Amino acid sequence: MKIAIIGASAGIGLQIAGLTLERGHEVATLSRRVVPLPDHAKLRKVQGSATNSSDVKTVVEGADAILVTLGVKSPFTTTLFSDSARVLLRVLQETGSSATLIVLTGFGAGDSWDYNSFPMKVLFTLLLKAVYADKGEQERVIAAGYPRWEIVRPGRLTNGTMTGRYRVLDSLAGGMKVGAISRADVAHFMVTQAENPTYLGKYPALTY
Repeated sequence: MKIAIIGASAGIGLQIAGLTLERGHEVATLSRRVVPLPDHAKLRKVQGSATNSSDVKTVVEGADAILVTLGVKSPFTTTLFSDSARVLLRVLQETGSSATLIVLTGFGAGDSWDYNSFPMKVLFTLLLKAVYADKGEQERVIAAGYPRWEIVRPGRLTNGTMTGRYRVLDSLAGGMKVGAISRADVAHFMVTQAENPTYLGKYPALTY
């Protein structure tokens, strides 16, 4: 299948790119920096912006699944997540795409905020308030504007190995605990869902 990755130069996006190639998919990536992967017959790397409609169209046109794994360097102010979501939905509408859209945010975005632990609420308020506010808006834009989506909310990210063994919590409940999970396992979940989406219209939280 054809998979597009928006935000693939580092972290989860980079791991997704490597894993999709290992599984034999055709992959197109969009990122501001060149994706640090060797040239590959099934890999097309586009250096550009997730808020530039021409760049986005170049990468997503013809894709069966689109995985969005954007990140920001500065945690103090951003509109990247919501701006890019609006651009992406506009491109999908213009091209008539029905690709599966799998978007990475984080536990604490949107209505999951109230279910975070007190220490995480303090951390987000002090350091990540603007980022998670914009991720919440990104979620709202995607859910309201496109029919075929999954929004993935991992817990605290680590650099651990891929295990393929983790919990997927697809509903919010009092007392739920969403802790650490490796970037590699988040990548595993997102690629698996691109191949066979089983959480459409849901907000799966990932944790061990």
